[in-house]
Amino acid sequence: MRPVRWHLWVVVFQVVLVGIATGVMLTVATGGDSKIIWEGALACIICPTAAAAAVVTSKLGGDINTMTTYNLISGLVAALLIPTVFPLIEHVEGVLFISAFLAILYKVFLVLIVPLGCGWWVRHHHHRLHQAIVRHPNLGFYLWGVSLMVTTGMTVRNIVRSDASLSLLLFIAMLSLFICMVQFAVGRFIGRFFHATVNAGQALGQKNTAFAIWVACMYLNPVASVGPGCYVLWQNIVNSVEIWHHRVKGS
Repeated sequence: MRPVRWHLWVVVFQVVLVGIATGVMLTVATGGDSKIIWEGALACIICPTAAAAAVVTSKLGGDINTMTTYNLISGLVAALLIPTVFPLIEHVEGVLFISAFLAILYKVFLVLIVPLGCGWWVRHHHHRLHQAIVRHPNLGFYLWGVSLMVTTGMTVRNIVRSDASLSLLLFIAMLSLFICMVQFAVGRFIGRFFHATVNAGQALGQKNTAFAIWVACMYLNPVASVGPGCYVLWQNIVNSVEIWHHRVKGS
């Protein structure tokens, strides 16, 4: 679990996208529906890579170790970017940099660090449980499916409860589709130079959308959470096609 070169380039591209989206909101889309649309886009870009990306990567024949390492890197990058950028575009009364940073870092810790620590503990101190888990290699895939159902339910709830116009919701959904395609494509393009097409594509394209929905509701306009909510659908269509294609190619 060591950082590799494609990790750096994926992080650089993500930071550049965050800078572009932030710059647009500070100069052009400073209010109204245009700002909400760009906030939804920013939530899709700035959030960390999904923990389930390692599961999908293993299904596609990628390197699960370098992907797991990038999960940690991505979480730390998000924990630095979000409390730095969000106060610039949404001034929330009483929310300071350090409190936002610690709150987001706490979420990242629960999602990434705790499961890794539990996995290490089970592997080295509970050998019977470890062997029982290893005998079911698809267990992570089914857990990812459960997580997907929960996130999809959150998305539907946010859309139903939203007072935004249908045209605004559709525009946010289409923009999140465009961002999804760009991130998967650029990630795979970067990976081609390091023989890590699958890993880099999943690292940049598959996002922790539940986390993105939470930060959008917490620090941005709640309607912006529709962006990462719809991103759930788009990224899992891509994942499904990728897994299907990999199985057909391997058969």
